[in-house]
Amino acid sequence: MAQALQGRNEDGEALWTRTSEEIAKYFGVSPDQGLPRDEAEKRLEQYGPNRLEQKKGKSVWKILLEQFTSLIMFFLGLAAALSFAFSQWVDGIAIIFAMLINAVIGFTTEYKAMRTMEALTRIDKRKSQVLRDGELRKIDALKLVPGDVVHITSGDVITADIRLFEAAKLQINESALTGESLPVGKAVDPVNKNAPLAERSNMVYKGTAVTMGSGKGIVVAIGMETEIGTISSLTEEAEQESDPLEMRLNSLARKLIGVIVVVAVLTGISGLMSGRELFLMVETTIVLIVAAIPEGLPVVATVALARGMYRMMKRNALVRRLSAVQTLGSTSVIFTDKTGTLTENQMTVTRLVLPDRTIEVSGQGLDTEGVFTDDGQEVSVSEETLSYRLIETGMLCSNASLREEDGKKEAIGDPMEVGLLVAGRKAGYTREALTDDKPEAKEVAFDPEVKMMATYHETGSGYLVAVKGAPEAVLEVCTAVDEEKDILSDDQREKWRKKNEEMAEDGLRILAFATKTVDSTDFKPYSDLTLLGYAGIYDPPRKEVVPAIEKCKKAGVKVIMVTGDQAVTAENVGRAVGLIEAEEKEPLLISGAELAPPDELDNQRRDRIVKSAVFYRVSPKQKLDLITTYQQAGSIVGMTGDGVNDAPALKKADIGIAMGKRGEQIAKDAADIILRDDSFATILVAIEHGRAIFNNIRKFVIYLISGNMGMILIVGIAAVLNTPLPLLPLQILYMNIINDVFPALALGMSDEGPDVLERPPRDPEEPILTRYNWYTIVFYGAIIAASVLAVFWAATYRFGFSKTEAVTVSFVSLAFARLLHVFNMRDTRSRLWDNQVIRNRYVWGALVICVILIGIAFSVPVLSDILGLSMPGATGWTLIAIGAFAPLVIGQCIKPLVRRLPQKWHID
Repeated sequence: MAQALQGRNEDGEALWTRTSEEIAKYFGVSPDQGLPRDEAEKRLEQYGPNRLEQKKGKSVWKILLEQFTSLIMFFLGLAAALSFAFSQWVDGIAIIFAMLINAVIGFTTEYKAMRTMEALTRIDKRKSQVLRDGELRKIDALKLVPGDVVHITSGDVITADIRLFEAAKLQINESALTGESLPVGKAVDPVNKNAPLAERSNMVYKGTAVTMGSGKGIVVAIGMETEIGTISSLTEEAEQESDPLEMRLNSLARKLIGVIVVVAVLTGISGLMSGRELFLMVETTIVLIVAAIPEGLPVVATVALARGMYRMMKRNALVRRLSAVQTLGSTSVIFTDKTGTLTENQMTVTRLVLPDRTIEVSGQGLDTEGVFTDDGQEVSVSEETLSYRLIETGMLCSNASLREEDGKKEAIGDPMEVGLLVAGRKAGYTREALTDDKPEAKEVAFDPEVKMMATYHETGSGYLVAVKGAPEAVLEVCTAVDEEKDILSDDQREKWRKKNEEMAEDGLRILAFATKTVDSTDFKPYSDLTLLGYAGIYDPPRKEVVPAIEKCKKAGVKVIMVTGDQAVTAENVGRAVGLIEAEEKEPLLISGAELAPPDELDNQRRDRIVKSAVFYRVSPKQKLDLITTYQQAGSIVGMTGDGVNDAPALKKADIGIAMGKRGEQIAKDAADIILRDDSFATILVAIEHGRAIFNNIRKFVIYLISGNMGMILIVGIAAVLNTPLPLLPLQILYMNIINDVFPALALGMSDEGPDVLERPPRDPEEPILTRYNWYTIVFYGAIIAASVLAVFWAATYRFGFSKTEAVTVSFVSLAFARLLHVFNMRDTRSRLWDNQVIRNRYVWGALVICVILIGIAFSVPVLSDILGLSMPGATGWTLIAIGAFAPLVIGQCIKPLVRRLPQKWHID
């Protein structure tokens, strides 16, 4: 057997023209047993992993070169060139050294962020259901080999090119290859050799998605030999779209540049008019521009976001896009499904309702130990009982499997179907034994429109049709009840409907079961059925959900349950988790039938929809309408989902949240965030981190700009007043390296405040810096400038310091003032000695590094000569302490006053 290339054999013959029997023979595999494990290992070694060639990210050299193409590097290069032109060799070399330091810092942070993103993208690995040695197993798609027998079901993403030999109502979305968005039906019969890809009905291709039905097939191509592999090899790497937050930061930086350039140029002109030398003022102007531009904003923002993603990942929230992090801080509405998110997703059959009695079943989850009791008395589920026929029908009409290996149970398939298999095990039966006795001949896959599923099984006298589905749907197509086949009268139908309501009031999900016997699989499944009874399935609420929903309410985030269940079940769960208050006797529950496209809603209906917290019997299309309605009402909507039908809603929502454990691959691919533990409480964690990250970004932006503004004011005021300059160009560059990197990065890594979830969601249109934030920046910049100028003039005119000594005082004062200014970035409502900045170990680490660098500046002879510094005396240190601590003291004194002002005045 040679590997098929793009669905062809070694002779170039198209495999879609061959029968499935010929395909199996060609690949040397039994469709019923799959490949032997040793043969699969040989083929894996022969053909290699089923992997597309990964797109190459930026090279190390490209990242390094990009550090020298920014606007900041342009200004630094210009300053260096001027220095050399005026024969200021020391200044020119020092500026080039500063350029190299900036490049190293930028390279290091971007390289680490890129590696973090690459690590995150490797976490989500696809699995495939593969038959090997007669056992159905979930294996990594990377280990698929030609000849593997793969089982596919609704929601799967196809992981190799596969020739089908079985298809049950199978439909595939092949838009990744054909561009056609509508799903195409699949069959198993051979097709013409010249058929285009879109018409090869017996083939499914890697990268396409199963939208309905199920099927089985043989892998005919893997990796780069697949159709999508061929396309991938011809596709050039596309540049990743810029993150919205990064774009807003860059926009802010560009606007600042214009203001900074004007102010710096005016400062230079003022100095020249005051008689200062040309080179000094030109160099000072350029260096002021370089130092004042907050070039670190995008880098620090990226690092903060990447760290936020990492922290969320540790808390089981995998963020797939950086932009999702900032949107989380604005989320005001969360649509959540019920099963597995609000509940445990441990579907356990707890009750069997038969025509003549009700049987309770003990045990929970995958525990196969349990007893069947009727009115407290244990009963036997023997083959002659109606309870056996109901359980048999549930186990036969299933795509799930339950196996145990090394003491661990592995369940594959729909949780409700798994629950039925567990109930069968409790009664002493397995699906394998039942299908050996009654082999499956045909399957009619579950159809969301008819809400039922059917399978045909061979018996000695014909075929048994096993049907399960929603009670109202099954009742509609039944004509008889129990093994005596009594006519199902209208009165009996009403009694069964009431039984359904009673079970739903107890918080149970209900499945109805029915059967009939036919002579051929050509008979339609959903007619003239005999009703056997109901199974009540319980899925308890998650313990962490109730407090999480209560926190959401305090955070101003409305939680809305959207479920396909009936009203009574939805209400029961809604009350259990706190979506419906206990005092609400008649809560507002809205059915999917009441929903409509937003443009068809009048104001009264729209208001009614927006007020409800529970929606039931909702279809995928209605979910889209619901999301749009809330978005038009001004809400930022988060949407949870796990199935293929949820994918459109996940994309439509502002934040799509997929379930990592039970979620189908299509849902994960459409989502912004994947919950690896399927827990609603993790959504709250993600929102909390999202808000904290935005707050941190705002703080370090205020920190950077206010410090830079203080520096510009110091030089500008001195130039206008024709006094000695308190700072020299190289000192400004050195300080820029110290203050614009380490403390700002540290601020971006602060933890969330204790009350971050007690505030309303942020307005999504709110800029990085509000008008009130600008007032804060001007205030802090002014007090920093005033304190440094005061000690500089005191040193010059009061104590008669030399120029070098006075400049040393102002330089060290400003350096320490900006370092201590980091503590002014604490939340307005936090306490002085207990806040996020104080608790941030990165801040203390940054301060230690910066203090060392400042000490080196005036204690190392060569560097102190270059910077024009000298060792301060006792008086100098006293002045430095005053100039450094004054902005911090004033800033802390003003905090209690600001706390009394409205929230818009706060920096958090």
